[in-house]
Amino acid sequence: MGLRKDIWRVGIVDSPLCAILEHGTLEGLPVVWTPPMRSFCFRADPFGLWRDGRLYVFVEDYDHRVRVGSIDVFIYDAAFNLKEQRKALQTPWHLSYPYVFEADGQTWMLPEAHHSGRLTLYRAVSFPDQWEEAAVIPLGEDIAVDATPFFHDGLWWLFYTPARRPAAPVGELHIAYAPDLLGPWQRHPSNPVRLDNASTRPGGTPCVLGGKVVLPVQDCTHTYGGAIRPLIFDELTTQKVRTHAGPVIRMPAGYAPYTEGMHTLAAAGNVTLIDVKYTNLSAHGLGLQAWREVKKLFHKIPSRA
Repeated sequence: MGLRKDIWRVGIVDSPLCAILEHGTLEGLPVVWTPPMRSFCFRADPFGLWRDGRLYVFVEDYDHRVRVGSIDVFIYDAAFNLKEQRKALQTPWHLSYPYVFEADGQTWMLPEAHHSGRLTLYRAVSFPDQWEEAAVIPLGEDIAVDATPFFHDGLWWLFYTPARRPAAPVGELHIAYAPDLLGPWQRHPSNPVRLDNASTRPGGTPCVLGGKVVLPVQDCTHTYGGAIRPLIFDELTTQKVRTHAGPVIRMPAGYAPYTEGMHTLAAAGNVTLIDVKYTNLSAHGLGLQAWREVKKLFHKIPSRA
């Protein structure tokens, strides 16, 4: 494991997602950042929606000391003044990528939780911080990472990367589809529909541009979450998938030091939510890593009878 730790920061960009994808840059766009974070912690994977004139931004809240993420929600007014922060969802296993959306008169969340061994869809009982398990989406032997649902042409589509142990040397994009959000889900016969490290792992909300589905995906060629680029679906049917990737979305130099990566680009009405990172090498981090190595060594030493 590397000694440098990713530190992510979440921002609200005052521009629609489609405009960012069309222009290929965030340069010159106003951005509001979430508040400063606790030491050696980060916020990432922002998704959100508007409700009654307020913007609800759901994020992964992660502490490098415990290495288990949970989901927080930040509530902003129309002028992007922060009004409140709450814990939205917490489980014994790691949570991230809180894909929040509305469908069928309900509000849903499909968080990344592959350490639980399943893909669980949650329904809001009392929005924004009370959720119940609504369904488990079965994908055979696949355990989905960063599962991203999208309704298009009368079907629900689910874009995801399968978890692999050990990690796969090349990234994979898989697709499932269903007539209804609650299923039955069927994996695409062409899976994996795309193989590479530059444009397969989902990283935000899909949209339709020029009649084609466009999915923000992570470019992990040089580092995890190194950049976001659009993946364009030239053809998307239950029998055939054809794709090509566009260039990376450029980040302004003014984001420094958070210019070492971006791995989420998510639409929330007329604004777009992003996360950007820098990597940190600190005495605190080195000490934490040393403590973990000693702890692992201690557990390997056989006890004396």
